[in-house]
Amino acid sequence: MILSHIHLDHAGAAGVLVREHPWLQVHVSRVGAPHLVDPTKLETSARRLYGASFDRLWGELAPVPAANIHVVGNRVLGLDCFPTPGHASHHVSYLDRDGTLYAGDAGGVRIAPGRFVLPPCPPPEIDLEAWERTLDEIALRAPGRLALIHFGTFDDVEDHLRALREVLRHWSARVEAGMDEQTFVAAARYDLEQTDPELADLYDEAAPFWHHYLGLERYWRKRREATAGVIR
Repeated sequence: MILSHIHLDHAGAAGVLVREHPWLQVHVSRVGAPHLVDPTKLETSARRLYGASFDRLWGELAPVPAANIHVVGNRVLGLDCFPTPGHASHHVSYLDRDGTLYAGDAGGVRIAPGRFVLPPCPPPEIDLEAWERTLDEIALRAPGRLALIHFGTFDDVEDHLRALREVLRHWSARVEAGMDEQTFVAAARYDLEQTDPELADLYDEAAPFWHHYLGLERYWRKRREATAGVIR
């Protein structure tokens, strides 16, 4: 199992899978590895976000034995591995020799046959500046294909990355300017409906618009608090 990061929709079942298949080896970033061995903090953070829906959505978070965990380096099972922070600080992606980039969430969310690329921005780790640098790094490596966890493979790499960057900037600017959650959700849905109106409900189900508001609001709030602290 090769993980891009340890958010529950990517790594939440790792412990149960290893328990059922003890031979399974898990490759993950150095920062992510301890949270698989002891998922307590991961679960606590997720329960704050999902509340009463946590158990229905995610079930059991079982620990992964340390012996089954391997910290990734620059090469993993024939794939080039490199940091791609922004969605999460510990996020990594994997580039195959055939040009396929297994981008995790760094490459956004896209539902075929749609063209809209949604930047997943749930709290608490969104870093917009890091994500911009990640998109530059991906473009520099010039993959021929993007393989997205959410959902599928896409060959229009340049257009896809441009669309992702544009939406990320637009949504961020709205929250920075003080847009409230209800207005943000309505505006995000409007954006999507201009490109793929028939897919708006699917996008909202796969990556709820309110999640992105919470992540972006936290990012800008923390930035303002840090700036105020420096001024004081």
